[in-house]
Amino acid sequence: MRHVPALTSFVYGIRGLAWLQVGKPTRRLSTAGATVTCHLLALTLFTTATADEPTRHSFFIAGPTFTGIIGEDGSEAWNAGPPAARDGYVLSGGNVLIAWIDEVQELTRDRQVVFQFKRSADNREIGTAQRLENGRTLISELGPKPRLLEVEPGGQIAVEVALAPETDNAHMQTRMARKLSNENYLVPHLLAFKVKEYSPKGEVIRELATDLKELGGREAENWPFTAIRLKDGNTLVNLTHGNQSVEFDAAGKIVWQASNADFPDDKPFADPCGGQRLPNGNTVIASYGARDEIKIFEITRDKKMVWKYTGPHRVHELQILTTNGKPIEGPPLK
Repeated sequence: MRHVPALTSFVYGIRGLAWLQVGKPTRRLSTAGATVTCHLLALTLFTTATADEPTRHSFFIAGPTFTGIIGEDGSEAWNAGPPAARDGYVLSGGNVLIAWIDEVQELTRDRQVVFQFKRSADNREIGTAQRLENGRTLISELGPKPRLLEVEPGGQIAVEVALAPETDNAHMQTRMARKLSNENYLVPHLLAFKVKEYSPKGEVIRELATDLKELGGREAENWPFTAIRLKDGNTLVNLTHGNQSVEFDAAGKIVWQASNADFPDDKPFADPCGGQRLPNGNTVIASYGARDEIKIFEITRDKKMVWKYTGPHRVHELQILTTNGKPIEGPPLK
C-alpha cells in the first residue's frame, strides 16, 4: 500500500479556508463544509493509492518439478515432496489433497498422510481428486475401465460411475473431473472434443462441444482439459492444444473467449491446462507448455493481464490461495 504523505496536515491545514474552488464557479463554503470536502478528497487519494498496489498471489502448484505452495514473494512456502502431481486442493483446514499418477494423498503441513487411495490394478492412471462436501473424495481413474469414484475417508469405494471418453488412450481420456452442486459430474474428454455432464447413474445428460467451427474445428485441436461450472450456469473450459480459454452458456454457445490473439506481445497461452475463476471475475490460467515464459497468468473480463508467474516451476494445475495477504473466499472454482 502506497503511503499518502502528510495526509493529516493536509486535512487540517485546509480547515481554515473560507473560500474553496470546486470546478466552476467558485462558491463560498463554511469551515465545516471545507472539512467535509477535504476528508472526501483525502479518501479519494487514499483509495487511488490502494488501487495502484500491484497484485500478489500465493498459490498451490501441481507440476512436473514441484508440488506445493508458492508464497506471495515467489518463494517455495511448502513442498509436498514428490513432484509431478496431476491435481490438488488446499483444503479449508490447511491440509493438502494431492493426486499423483498412482495414488491420492491428503497431507498435513508436516507431511503426515491422513488419507490415501491407490490406483486400482484395472487401470493405468489417476487423473484428478476433489474433496466433496460429504467428506468423500472424488477420484478419476483412466485406463481400460475409465471411471469416477467417490471414496470414503477410510478408503472404501462408495460410488462408481463409468465414463465414456470415446478413446482407449488412457492418458487422453479425461482430466479435471468435478462433482457439481446438483450432484452431477462435469468431465472434460480430450479426444472426444466434449465436456460431458453425467448423472449419478452415469447417464450423459448434457454435452458441450469444443470442435465448433468458430473455434477452428477439430484441426485446431481444442482438447478440453479443465471445465469449471460457474455460479451463473456457464462453463469455463481451457482448450489445451488449441491455446484458448472459452466460456460457454448452458446451450453451448460461446459467450467469452481469450487466446494469444488477444495478447500478441506476450502470447501467454502455451498448452493451457489448469485454471481458476476468481471471485472478482478474473480468470487464472496455467500454461503447462511454457518453459522460460509466463507459466501462470491472470486476465480480466476485458482481457487485460493483471498478474503473471514466471518462476522456475511449470504448472499442470493450480489454486490461488491469497491475494495481497487476503485469503480467497468461498470454495475455489477450479
